[in-house]
Amino acid sequence: MRVQTRYAKSGNLHVAYQVFGQGAIDLVWCPGFVSNIEHYWEDPRMAHYLERLASFARVITFDKRGTGLSDRELDSPTLEDRMDDIRAVMDATDSKKAALYGFSEGGSMAALFAATYPERCQALILFGALEKFATWLPTEEQFQAVLQYIDNAWGSGGLLDFVAPSLANDGAFREWMARYERLSASPAAAMSIARMNKEIDIRHVLPAIRVRTLVMHRTDDKWINVAGGRYFGAHIPGARYIELPGPDHLPWVDNADIGVDHVEQFLTGSVTSVEHDRVLATVMFVDMV
Repeated sequence: MRVQTRYAKSGNLHVAYQVFGQGAIDLVWCPGFVSNIEHYWEDPRMAHYLERLASFARVITFDKRGTGLSDRELDSPTLEDRMDDIRAVMDATDSKKAALYGFSEGGSMAALFAATYPERCQALILFGALEKFATWLPTEEQFQAVLQYIDNAWGSGGLLDFVAPSLANDGAFREWMARYERLSASPAAAMSIARMNKEIDIRHVLPAIRVRTLVMHRTDDKWINVAGGRYFGAHIPGARYIELPGPDHLPWVDNADIGVDHVEQFLTGSVTSVEHDRVLATVMFVDMV
């Protein structure tokens, strides 16, 4: 798929974004820790995942400020500041109301946006998301280990062992991941983002979310503990929670079509026929009064 990168203004910053797909629903893909929207397409798995989403939605994706092709100046913004990147790309694409799909750290951002601007949020989808930083790195020792990796070995593809351990022996994917790290952020920028993420705690806003919500998380996710998904499922009123098997954090690996099926069903009421191996998922419905 040939996709053009453009820029939206969020205050004085330029936020890189792409738009693709012709579906009737606008779907904003909110990325995780770091990203590079052009490098996405170099991985066949990721390309397939995005093309599946584009088969039923007009997909809007972007690099958060400080990452990828967006301006790298950060100046320690809060999550509320960074949330404005969603508004900026929606305005730039004339999207009045959209479903938000937040992955990993992007889930915190998307959930905060849904609570703050319900009139612009048609639905909320979370995958591998964290409601507070401790769900990602619960101890200072673990946090320092991540900073040491970034400082000493960033760009080697080491994140693969945590975000997609099922592909740990896939040399081509490790090479893609290594370039993903280098193209998504410099070591200093990645460490700065990690430090800013220590402030994430949106538990207090979840009861205020009043849009239809789908939460997905893998049971043995090695990067973001499944407790995060379970917390979202239990504390967002009316949320539908689906727990998928496996240790991978990235939604576009390990039976990725299963996850897209759930998204398509949730947003459109039906699923386009796609040949793939199906696995059992544990589904839990949470009704909040």
